[in-house]
Amino acid sequence: MTVLRGHGAAEPAGAGESDAAAGRARSKWRLLASLAYPVVILCAWRWDSPRFVGLLLLVLLWMQRVAGTGALAATLRKLTPVDWAVAVMLNVASVAIVITNSERLMRLYPSLVNIGLLVAFGATLVKGPSMVEKFARLTYADPPAHIVRYTHRVTQLWCIFFALNSAFSAWTALAWPTRAWSLYNGMLSYLIIGALLAGEFVWRKWIMLPRAARREAV
Repeated sequence: MTVLRGHGAAEPAGAGESDAAAGRARSKWRLLASLAYPVVILCAWRWDSPRFVGLLLLVLLWMQRVAGTGALAATLRKLTPVDWAVAVMLNVASVAIVITNSERLMRLYPSLVNIGLLVAFGATLVKGPSMVEKFARLTYADPPAHIVRYTHRVTQLWCIFFALNSAFSAWTALAWPTRAWSLYNGMLSYLIIGALLAGEFVWRKWIMLPRAARREAV
């Protein structure tokens, strides 16, 4: 059985369901890789093998990028220059850890991740739309001007956080014991991120949006 789609094009009735299932599978793989990263950092001090940690980090990078996405070439073609720069930096760092078995390089890796996030978020401030605006467009297809301004400011705040966290993470890598470094970079920094997300949600839901609604009503 087929259904018509577009200008008379026939498509199997189950194609939409298959695409949706594939999308969910991709999301699960990427979520798994994202959640596994802080666990790897948190456990790094116990494994006492930078080379093993570097190999796991390399696997997670490729899981986030290509797992469940189809042809590798097609996936790589979608990368922007900024994506390439960040991907190359983190892949080179992971390979360097594997080759050298350097604990210092391993401990600097979270700082590089924050630099990558800073570059990714900061680039959207230059070209637009901002990173947070892209997320907002999942809810608002055509967000009003006050939403665009707000998301721009929130993206700027995340850039400040990533810059500060990168510097602090580098300091923990150079000055803290490995166990304390693992605890901060694998757990505490993510608790801070969670607190920032919760604070932004509260501000947006109960302060920013009501203010905007009152201004529009005047």
